Amino acid sequence: MEARARGREAGEGGWGGGGGGLPLAVRELVAGGVAGGGAKTAVAPLERTRRAEFHGSGLIGSFRTISRTEGLLGFYRGNGASVARIVPYAALHYMAYEEYRRWIILGFPNVEQGPILDLVAGSIAGGTAVICTYPLDLVRTKLAYQVKGAVKLSLREYKPSEQVYKGILDCVKTIYRQNGLRGLYRGMAPSLYGIFPYSGLKFYFYETMKTYVPEEHRKDIIAKLACGSVAGLLGQTITYPLDVVRRQMQVQAFSSSNLEKGKGTFGSIAMIAKHQGWRQLFSGLSINYLKVVPSVAIGFTVYDSMKVWLKVPSREDTAIAALTEERSNAAPAHSS
Repeated sequence: MEARARGREAGEGGWGGGGGGLPLAVRELVAGGVAGGGAKTAVAPLERTRRAEFHGSGLIGSFRTISRTEGLLGFYRGNGASVARIVPYAALHYMAYEEYRRWIILGFPNVEQGPILDLVAGSIAGGTAVICTYPLDLVRTKLAYQVKGAVKLSLREYKPSEQVYKGILDCVKTIYRQNGLRGLYRGMAPSLYGIFPYSGLKFYFYETMKTYVPEEHRKDIIAKLACGSVAGLLGQTITYPLDVVRRQMQVQAFSSSNLEKGKGTFGSIAMIAKHQGWRQLFSGLSINYLKVVPSVAIGFTVYDSMKVWLKVPSREDTAIAALTEERSNAAPAHSS
């Protein structure tokens, strides 16, 4: 009876009354977007130290250089563009995860609601978010590489054949004109290969770690941050080589990379290992830990907090509401 009452309460207003009357999916989009933007901003100083102009300075040296030459705001230079890219991705990612999770429960009512369900829903959600936002990531990478190249080369050293983009729209139009829609998704294969396991494992490890936390402490921020940290650490380690390949494939038109066109994802991994050594596949992983681990931890924590603020019902309640609604809709058909 209690579960049924919770289900009816969650079911009001599209599986979740309150929250200004916004549909549940919209509230999940908002919560996901805020989580993504908040996490990206929190790790912006670490992201800045990874840029080319600070290579060789070390983490502490980079922080000192930025603080001395640019001040506090220097740590957040370029963060606006990063947030603009990550917000739609994170919003779609979290919302799609919740939606796929509900659809799976509706389609398979007897499925066990545990980490495996989160692994499957998270993997599909990650793929969905990548497909929808990949052109933004491609454009950002090309523009960033173009700026980096401009700093390193004088005007006389530029080759006439090198493409120079005037901005985001010009970059999109040029890529589409030269290579069509396929050009806007160049390098997406390794992104999908990487995001399917990474996104799924991230949710899987997060939910698995929470099962080891005593029930009375599962809502504590420290517990969520700890679970998110482990999830980010393990997920990033397993899938990092695919991210390296994706970046190299995206910018190979600008660089003298040893990658060859048409090699494909796994062929490119083999080429990198052969020409640059297998260590190159994990180049930058240690500093990436400093960015990704807190980012994932903060993302999960902010998302859960936003869900509470927006009055998004718990996953258990929405699952009960989905099943209750499905059964109530099916009842008249059976009675007739």
